[in-house]
Amino acid sequence: MTTTFRAWLVSKETDASGTATQTASVHGFTDDDLGAGDTTVSVQYSSINYKDGLALCGRPGVVRNWPLVAGIDLVGTVESSDSAGWAPGDTVLLNGAGLGESLHGGLAQRARIDGSRLVRVPDALGPLRAAAIGTAGFTAMLSVMAVERHGVSPGDGPVLVTGAAGGVGSVAVALLSRLGFEVVASTGRADTEREYLTMLGATEILDRGTLSEPGKPMQSQRYAAVVDAVGSHTLVNAIAQLTSGGVATACGLAQGTDLPATVLPFILRGVSLVGINSVEAPLGLRQEAWSRLERDLDPELLDGMIEVIPLDAAKDSAERILAGGVRGRTVVDVNA
Repeated sequence: MTTTFRAWLVSKETDASGTATQTASVHGFTDDDLGAGDTTVSVQYSSINYKDGLALCGRPGVVRNWPLVAGIDLVGTVESSDSAGWAPGDTVLLNGAGLGESLHGGLAQRARIDGSRLVRVPDALGPLRAAAIGTAGFTAMLSVMAVERHGVSPGDGPVLVTGAAGGVGSVAVALLSRLGFEVVASTGRADTEREYLTMLGATEILDRGTLSEPGKPMQSQRYAAVVDAVGSHTLVNAIAQLTSGGVATACGLAQGTDLPATVLPFILRGVSLVGINSVEAPLGLRQEAWSRLERDLDPELLDGMIEVIPLDAAKDSAERILAGGVRGRTVVDVNA
């Protein structure tokens, strides 16, 4: 019997003038349409990340093969596998690793993937919370781990989180606060999200306008570390405010891909800039990060970040995330 399912498909069409247009819509599929892989997963949840917003809204830079099923996250149950360590009924997750970029992704009811990249869903989290964490929360954990590896501890001074009301920022604020850090949260929605960010553990809320314009290359030293999901002038100003020996992690480009900086903070204060690549993180690092998320992320705070939507509503949410209108994490119930 042929299994049918629904998924968001991103397609690219070129008109007679040579102009290419990228579109996305829900299509019906069969298992014959699944890509290569040794493990078939019955997907329960995906999520909406900034990359998903770009893909579903026709923006370039994410999808590399067409047509392609969108979705850089998936959580589900193994249906069959030829990969060692997995058996039918196992609950698994995958973030990045080419999903929704070069490989069919998780905004679908079924997926076929490389089982060697899967991570078991932590028992204390369960499928819904794991999906809520998703790539954004996974990236936030990798950023916090990078701050720790640099030797920064709570007694060294406050940590700045930019884009704090978004997915990466929300989880980063919650993690850092629970680990004992003083957290300063920067957001473009300071008036409306102050209560939310304070609930997550931020002790001070900054309007993003204080960081988003060109500033001096060396500014007053304030932050022991920065977790940045914004890029451009915001990241540059944050680096200029690091204390001697401080570290900034960079994982996003909501303001832009440019880095209009000077070398002065690096050579005069010995600060560091660490890039966070969640897509290609090796399995051992993935497992460590998810173990830390199970231990260090307050589940009640996580629950307060979650909005659950049906599969058909994914594009509407994608438009909102690009417009900066999404708070916390949006989970897609692909079977709703």
